[in-house]
Amino acid sequence: MQMLIFGLGYSAKVIAAQLRERGWQVQATGSDGDIAFADDAAVHAALARADAVLSSVPPAKDGGDPVLSAYGAALGRFGGWIGYLSSTGVYGDAGGAWVDESAPVGTGRRTARSDADAAWLALGARVFRLPGIYGPGRSALDRVREGRAHRIDIPGQVFSRVHVDDIASGVVCGLDAMPGAYNLSDDYPCSQNQLIEHACQVLDAPVPPMQSIEEANLSPMARGFYAENRRVANGKAKRVLGWTPRFPTYREGLAACLEREDQPDERK
Repeated sequence: MQMLIFGLGYSAKVIAAQLRERGWQVQATGSDGDIAFADDAAVHAALARADAVLSSVPPAKDGGDPVLSAYGAALGRFGGWIGYLSSTGVYGDAGGAWVDESAPVGTGRRTARSDADAAWLALGARVFRLPGIYGPGRSALDRVREGRAHRIDIPGQVFSRVHVDDIASGVVCGLDAMPGAYNLSDDYPCSQNQLIEHACQVLDAPVPPMQSIEEANLSPMARGFYAENRRVANGKAKRVLGWTPRFPTYREGLAACLEREDQPDERK
């Protein structure tokens, strides 16, 4: 079986590794891939060989989807499995309430993502909606060590998250699934403050002071992160895909990140 991945980024690399462990051959675009995205002949040849296609490419700054803009017609003729890594940001602000795949989309700050999400669904893709992604080299542990961790005083604010290994296992489970949207998130939405406090405890590091969002001097992107408040339900992925997160909470996930640091050969 052969998979073509558009955009071999952080999550897609882990997905590719899990596929190869199962005997798949994987080609990919991106700086770490083996095909140039702009090489039409090479991409169309890879599509002709592929049994499955996955895109992890986010919308462009102008709002369009780069993959669909360049290769949408070819994907429309593609007869194999199609997947797309989307975002739970499509649900917008839910005031801390639970959202599942039946919740309205397109009302939040990520309208470009919502448009791309809908376009891939219309193409017959399995659309994996992801909350905050973390894993080795990209977790609260790293932010604490680098002095980038914040505790923001917003009572009632909660977020969902997912370990990158669980994204990969969810996509693998989705290879046998019908087209549609699937939330891949852990089982324990909680405040960012709780996550940071736990990371500090694990590292025996001082806890950053509680600040208002103005005092924290966050980037516009980070401020947007705090502008939405929701809990992401993963029941459909569990029922339909037969998927269970290996890291149901940030505690197990961060422990695995620390363990991976002690085994550098596994990160090669």
